[in-house]
Amino acid sequence: MSELIPIEVIEKKIYVIRRHKVMLDSDLSELYGVETKVLNRAVRRNLDRFPGDFMFQLTKNEYDNLRFQFGTSRWGGRRYAPYVFTEQGVSMLSSILNSKQAIQVNILIMRTFVNLRKTLSTHKALGRKMGLIEQRIEEQDKKIYTIFEAIRQLMSPSEKQKRKIGFKREKE
Repeated sequence: MSELIPIEVIEKKIYVIRRHKVMLDSDLSELYGVETKVLNRAVRRNLDRFPGDFMFQLTKNEYDNLRFQFGTSRWGGRRYAPYVFTEQGVSMLSSILNSKQAIQVNILIMRTFVNLRKTLSTHKALGRKMGLIEQRIEEQDKKIYTIFEAIRQLMSPSEKQKRKIGFKREKE
């Protein structure tokens, strides 16, 4: 099964909504090989397993924004906004969908979430390092500016020197 669904395909089905990385019920049902209504029916029968931080229904505005990103109604004219599942919710789905395909796909999805976390932490670490480098560059720039100012002062004659030079020329 892992050969059939590349991780890149799963990554493209993960969205950030309300600051959570989530997957749509329709995408999950496609991956699991069941109809969306079958997946949602199984979830409704086990609602106590899906608190708000595991699963939530999109608002009309969120749903419209998501549809707008795709340019068309990808969900075939649904009458209600889709449910989305966080990583924990996807994990919980494995306890109510027991087919071999669902279990294998669930393992792939969990690995994808882990890979995304690793990638994000790497980006954060790189961001911190870049910030430190920028700070050092700013400090070096200030020091270089100070050196150039000192050189300019040494190169341009002071007011006393200008007066002496001007005074000598008058006598001559």
